[in-house]
Amino acid sequence: MKEIILLKQGEMVLKGLNRRAFEEKLMGNAKRRLKKYGSFKVYTRQSTTYIEPQDEFCDFEGAWEAMGKLFGVAGLCRARACAKDKDAILECVKEYLGDQLAMARSFKVETKRADKTFPMTSIQLSQYVGGELHDAYPHLIVDMHHPQFTVHVEVRDFDAFVHANPTEGAGGLPIGVGGRALSLLSGGIDSPVASWMIAKRGVIVDMIHFYSYPYTSPEAKEKVLDLARLLVPYTGKTCVHVVPFTKIQEELRRSCPENLFTILMRRFMMRIACRVAEKNGIQALVTGESVGQVASQTLEAMACTNAVCTVPVLRPVVGMDKEEIVRISRKIGTFETSILPYEDCCTVFTPKHPRTKPKVEELVEAEQNLDIDALVEEAVAGIERVLLDF
Repeated sequence: MKEIILLKQGEMVLKGLNRRAFEEKLMGNAKRRLKKYGSFKVYTRQSTTYIEPQDEFCDFEGAWEAMGKLFGVAGLCRARACAKDKDAILECVKEYLGDQLAMARSFKVETKRADKTFPMTSIQLSQYVGGELHDAYPHLIVDMHHPQFTVHVEVRDFDAFVHANPTEGAGGLPIGVGGRALSLLSGGIDSPVASWMIAKRGVIVDMIHFYSYPYTSPEAKEKVLDLARLLVPYTGKTCVHVVPFTKIQEELRRSCPENLFTILMRRFMMRIACRVAEKNGIQALVTGESVGQVASQTLEAMACTNAVCTVPVLRPVVGMDKEEIVRISRKIGTFETSILPYEDCCTVFTPKHPRTKPKVEELVEAEQNLDIDALVEEAVAGIERVLLDF
């Protein structure tokens, strides 16, 4: 019988009466990601989602890679279906996993019997299959505690399934069960990781980038869009709002104290992001701020940026050190793009001695000579929206 993919649920199994809604969202997300790889049947039974190719034209390898980035999946495995008969199961194991068994030194068999009408218990079926395999592969040592290779047998509603050790999935919750957020995406390492982390909690993530041409180059803008494209296999389709930010930065440099420039700039970013969020029905902002990493990321500075926000601000990496963030960025594939040497707007007009402990009152006073509403409205009106899909 044909090879299929089994998706194993993680924390979704802890849900109560709304669990089916989570499963429906997971299946819908899987179907959208699988469209480009051919015709697949997707359904869920007993905490497992099945991905079955419907013809020989399906790109199974592409589907496997896509399902590895699907939030809501704790583990996934390539499996072979067979009849619910002990001898059929044994033959399926030999045919499907024989090459891996031949190369292993030790093994065991683990059986899960979801279909309680099956005449053998889980232990009995494991003993039968394990004994026959030991005879067929005499070099193998049975090791119940630390085997090099584990044969998994699952007896379910319609068929039995045979597979090797599951691969770790993306984890989290299915995209779409946690509302919508707008992530402030720079060209650095931290903000793509923050976007990924909040998407992992089932949140639909749109993105906003502040672009300061000609002080930042078109290549810098394209770098940020490339980072967004790298996140799409995890986050699903997204909209990147590219904000023209040059005029605001020039006004700040002309009218405000240099040592407050960075935090004043951040306050404008938050105002604009809040306006975009409100116009698009988005419930929260996301930033890549980590306490103490730079001058604008002290507790005092973050309190000053929060003061202008009209929606909650989520900071997924706020307690992480740089090495932890870098580790995740390598895992999700954004690190090499993040370190490309293109400037972003936060490096424009950087003060020599930025204030690390600003007070809201002095920032409000510094902003008195600015037409804040007009600057924000002009920036919002000039937004370029880039839609990205799988």
